[in-house]
Amino acid sequence: MMAHKTDQIRKRQAFEAYLVASAMAGDRSALDRLARLVGPGLLSHARRLTGDADLARDVVQAAWVEILRSLHSLRDEAAFRAFALRIVTRRVSRVIRKRQQDRILAADWAAEQDITTDPSPGPSADDARLHKAISGLSADHRTTLSLFYLEDMTIAEVAQVLDLPQGTVKTRLMHARAKLRGVLEGD
Repeated sequence: MMAHKTDQIRKRQAFEAYLVASAMAGDRSALDRLARLVGPGLLSHARRLTGDADLARDVVQAAWVEILRSLHSLRDEAAFRAFALRIVTRRVSRVIRKRQQDRILAADWAAEQDITTDPSPGPSADDARLHKAISGLSADHRTTLSLFYLEDMTIAEVAQVLDLPQGTVKTRLMHARAKLRGVLEGD
């Protein structure tokens, strides 16, 4: 079973590498197929990081512009997905930083105006207990877990996306698993 999944991942990676090489050579249909193949994963990644489907779509759309502009700098076609996810991750970080700055400004303004605001409710999930356990993790742990388990990325690919050493990724995964296990088992 595990060998079958590994074979599927290798075939997908080879096909992606072929599409990237063709797109880099100017083949527009290959670029379109690549966007259809990789796009949903980029959108899912952005949605997990932002918690907002509309914002995720905006981030991914802007990321595609950057991906296409930077495609010529990609040295290894097989690394395209990690390259694209890294760009999406950086774009999400910029958006989150901007939103945090906006919130600080709004809070300062509200304090000056003596206005109080209601906090917005958090996102809902099918499995509230698991969602609560995952949301209790740090952003670093959530991101690392989602890339590794939900995007089926290797340790090396996660390290590349997050611009971290592989040892740091392994450590984050180990700590995130331990924290989830503790919460879910009631420790």
